[in-house]
Amino acid sequence: MLAFRLNVFYTVAKRLSFTKAAAELYVTQPAVTKHIQELEHHFGMALFDRRGNQISLTTAGNLFLRHAETLLATYRQLEFDMNALKGESGGALRVGASTTVAQYVIPPVLARFHEQSADVSISLLSGNTEQIEQRLLNNDIDLGLVEGRTHHSDIRYTSFVKDELVLICRADHPLADRDEITLDELRTVPIVLRERGSGSLEVIEHALRGVGLRLTDLTIDMQLGSTESIKSYLGSSRCMAFVSVFAVQHELQAGSLKILDVKGLSIQRDFYSIQLQGVTEGLADTFMRFARQHYKRG
Repeated sequence: MLAFRLNVFYTVAKRLSFTKAAAELYVTQPAVTKHIQELEHHFGMALFDRRGNQISLTTAGNLFLRHAETLLATYRQLEFDMNALKGESGGALRVGASTTVAQYVIPPVLARFHEQSADVSISLLSGNTEQIEQRLLNNDIDLGLVEGRTHHSDIRYTSFVKDELVLICRADHPLADRDEITLDELRTVPIVLRERGSGSLEVIEHALRGVGLRLTDLTIDMQLGSTESIKSYLGSSRCMAFVSVFAVQHELQAGSLKILDVKGLSIQRDFYSIQLQGVTEGLADTFMRFARQHYKRG
């Protein structure tokens, strides 16, 4: 009961809404209210300030949240360790992945892992790299999978698969009959890029600096929030774009898009798994060993 009550408090504290917490936990709002009131009665302090329809954490509530995060993580580790003793791999794993990884890289791994470990409950959230790092720091997820690394001191980064960003265009683009363009030509073609905060954009910037170019040297047509929107945009324009090679496998096979090499420019990167520093081995590590083996076999 205490573990559930902690989870109720944690969900309310993160959503700052009794209604949203009830929907997320599949319980009634009066049940959520009752659990919070019982916690407040036990400690003799209000955990939330209630003003009309708005709630916020009190000083006691913020302190309780920090301890609740630690205790819930301990419960998840306990469940994993006890299942491991029985030769089972049950438990719950909260994963966050940056957009490209969530859409193109990790779904096949999730499918295979679920076949092998059907008793593991996995949830997947997506966002850009900055958002996933922040979710990890907020203890909203146990494991992150991102496209870049910002060297945050509280996060441990571990490479798990290699990627290449390639320049693509429509198959009927005027330059599509070429295998390669020059850096000078790259300056002049309209380019579509990802938004600020995207790991892909950070990697592109770094690679361009290596050949003496800046983003402002390019003819930027537009910046869009996802690789899917970029591919859709290219279908109706004469633009080009740098995207992960993972993201265009189907289009390359169908012949609707083509890769153009840029002479002297190669954009390689690692996808990273991220966890908080000091976190002991658990289900997240088991999952990542499986993911690395999946791509080694592939």
